[in-house]
Amino acid sequence: MSSKIDSYLLIRALYQPLNAFEQLSRVDPSPAGVMFRYSLWLVILPPLFSLIGASNFGWRLGAAEPLRMTLGSLLIVSAGYLLVLLFGLVSTAIISRWMATTYGANTSIGRHMALMTIVGAPLAFASVAHLFPDVFINVLVLIPTMIWSMYLLYKGIPIALEIPPERGMLMASSLVGWLLVAAVSLLGISMALWTMGFGPLLGV
Repeated sequence: MSSKIDSYLLIRALYQPLNAFEQLSRVDPSPAGVMFRYSLWLVILPPLFSLIGASNFGWRLGAAEPLRMTLGSLLIVSAGYLLVLLFGLVSTAIISRWMATTYGANTSIGRHMALMTIVGAPLAFASVAHLFPDVFINVLVLIPTMIWSMYLLYKGIPIALEIPPERGMLMASSLVGWLLVAAVSLLGISMALWTMGFGPLLGV
């Protein structure tokens, strides 16, 4: 079994997802190779777009005037954004691999890392909306993209991890549950840290 995945697999997953997952099911990539050749570059995109957009236009959160911050504060926020995305990707791949034994799926950590990278690719590409950080525009772009990523998750698990569709649906639903819990926990932690003074001072 090959240890390398097609360089265009992430792009192909956007318009030929079933074909991309079938190709993934025939390889056993190394997690480090997936991370440094594919995942890391995708994870960098949202914080980079957010930094560029916020520094040029400010955050438009529904108020009359955009929220502007110093470059130092924006760098702190963007670095935190990057770390959260990296943690989310790696932890979801690890939890997916842990769940694989329960559902009789392939347990290659590299394949789980590649699968989560493919699932997250639409969100990474759609984060180009961060270049104009208006809350309405970003919601308009990212909610349909999130639905597309969930579709990829439900379609991809049975094919890429070689399990029956009904078990794949259960495994995907379990992962969605983990992601929802992680998202809510992140919001709570962020709010607690911000109110304790660990975030940029906004003057409010």
